[in-house]
Amino acid sequence: MHLIDVYPRFSKGLNFLFSLISFAFFFVAITIPFELYRQLLVGMTSFVAVLVLRTMQWSRFEVIGMITLSAASSLRYMYWRLTESVDFDTPVNAFFGWGLVLAELYTLCILLLGYFQTAWPLERRASTLPDDLDKWPTVDILIPTLSEPLNFVRSTIFATQGLDWPVGKLNIYLLDDGRRAEFKDFCEISGVKYLSRENNISYKAGNLNDALGKTFGEYVAIFESGHIPKRTFLQISMGSFLRDPKLAMLQTPHFFDGLVQDGNDLWNASFFGGSGAVIRREPLMEIGGIAVETVTEYAHTALKFSRFGYNTAYLGIPMSAGLATESLSGDIKQRIRWARGMAQIFRVDNPLLGRGLSLGQRLCYLSAILHIFYGLPRLVFLTAPLAFLFFQAEVFHSTPLMVLAYALPHIFTSHITTSKIQKQYRHSFWSEVCETVLAWYLVGPVVKAVLKPKSGAFNVTAKGGLVGDDFYDWKIARPCVILMLLNVLGIVAGVAMLIKGDVSTSITLMNLAWVLYNVVIVSASLGVAYEKCHEWATPKISAVIPASLIFANGKTVACETYSFSTQGVGLTLPRARDIAFGTEVKLALFRGHSEFIFPAKVVGSGSAIELEFEQLTLVQERNLIQMTFSGADNWAHVWGRGPQDKLLKSLKEVFIHGVLNLLPLLYRVTRLYAKNPHPIDVSAEDCHSQNKPRASNFTV
Repeated sequence: MHLIDVYPRFSKGLNFLFSLISFAFFFVAITIPFELYRQLLVGMTSFVAVLVLRTMQWSRFEVIGMITLSAASSLRYMYWRLTESVDFDTPVNAFFGWGLVLAELYTLCILLLGYFQTAWPLERRASTLPDDLDKWPTVDILIPTLSEPLNFVRSTIFATQGLDWPVGKLNIYLLDDGRRAEFKDFCEISGVKYLSRENNISYKAGNLNDALGKTFGEYVAIFESGHIPKRTFLQISMGSFLRDPKLAMLQTPHFFDGLVQDGNDLWNASFFGGSGAVIRREPLMEIGGIAVETVTEYAHTALKFSRFGYNTAYLGIPMSAGLATESLSGDIKQRIRWARGMAQIFRVDNPLLGRGLSLGQRLCYLSAILHIFYGLPRLVFLTAPLAFLFFQAEVFHSTPLMVLAYALPHIFTSHITTSKIQKQYRHSFWSEVCETVLAWYLVGPVVKAVLKPKSGAFNVTAKGGLVGDDFYDWKIARPCVILMLLNVLGIVAGVAMLIKGDVSTSITLMNLAWVLYNVVIVSASLGVAYEKCHEWATPKISAVIPASLIFANGKTVACETYSFSTQGVGLTLPRARDIAFGTEVKLALFRGHSEFIFPAKVVGSGSAIELEFEQLTLVQERNLIQMTFSGADNWAHVWGRGPQDKLLKSLKEVFIHGVLNLLPLLYRVTRLYAKNPHPIDVSAEDCHSQNKPRASNFTV
């Protein structure tokens, strides 16, 4: 089911006439000039209308109405911007002014493409499998590894062994590009097949392609190490392939997908995210296997499927969960690789060019590619008001009131509309914090990848490792520290201008307000560089599972878990108990009518107690993974059920986070400077030597 199944069919003539009339009205609404007070009235009307539509819950049509009003306000602003506010009279004004205009044009393109992607999510449903098990296809599970620790690979293997699929129709392969003896030994004792190769050509893509030549299942499912599927993963996902013979790939949710993938699915443009996906082998071999031309091998593979006329799909049912990066530096490295890979696709296989893609598919891929260029525009917005405060450069050739009359409707309606669309998946203003952290680090790699698409090496994203004790990553925070200093100096310069009174007070106040907003965003971004350690060294997630605590004297206490990991569990007891630290107990977990017993010891007591597992056998470890992480409802209920985005609440949170972060930041600077006259040179690596374990992030 794609776009053709959603919209009603009309004759081509009626469609053309309706489109022509709509475009004419829309063009007039965007271009008709108004003096100040009429523009204020139009802007206020659009703002109120969007607010009213936001409260309605009729259907997706109120969202379409909000998108239409927002797009009109934004395009009206940009039309005015290009026709009325760019008559710059000096080279300095022109340099800073046109730089801001280009950044605004980029942001407008991203906004409109985002609306196109998310306006009408397909919300695909799972298809049923035939009752006859003989008609179920054979599936190969591929688990590619290079440098990941065995601890997390074990969890993935145990989880895939618990998949509900007919015996003889499921084969599990560990693909070890590290050629490690302990991995091979573990595969032998755990009952999965081990594959390796003599080289690391094409990195992960090459590893998978090598395995494709040695395996024979009709379908392939990929799970990266640390990624754990629910027992029902294949039963829920495979029916779509039997329903649609042209379906080449089905992707299941990653935590960061939000609504984008569901929106892409309407246009038959779902992206391949790698882990948690199922692929039909025949079309995969037809396109030459996993793409090796770029470092974003998965996204490029999906693009090739579309070019060859195959369908791709996204099933928004959470069926697997996996590890995120364990530190900000690791996350930045991952984002750099994604950005570099999308820039490479832009150069070597541009979706706007070539055969096989529909207009909707081209626009969805264009949105993904353009988004990785946000680094430079973000830096422009964070420094634009400084052009006036430092150099008296006027980036708007207009009065402040006229700027606000056109800009505020564009800003307000776009924020409200985006908040309505994203709901609980993303919260307003925090995306600006994220982009601020990453902006500086993306500019160079992206530009280099565009100019020299074959340059650079494949970087493996580290997951599941240990991070040092609590520390502030000054090396990563350096660009934000510089931005903070520049904006603080801008405030000083602006106040001095107001005192002297030799420049326009209204223009100065407008730029000072802009700088103050930037200070809050940058300050909130600086807080992200603080790495805090936790007690557990393995993934730990919150979930409630029925359990019993069994003591050495045979006494049993009914309880339930509130969290679990492969290292231990947290239990909620009916009443507080004083249990000695180190007391040996047994933990019983229940699944249906089955009971599984695990040896453990107490490491914390009270109304909620903590248990740490003793040495588990291979069978016990497998049972633990399949009882907890692979359980059908142990964690999936959290997907898409976070708190709804509230615009003012999110702004308040960012503001409070930014303001409260300033004093601790100054304290850290003072304390670190007392120990080291060059505090900015102290990096995460200097703090990792203490080797205190930190919990890895576990994301659905």
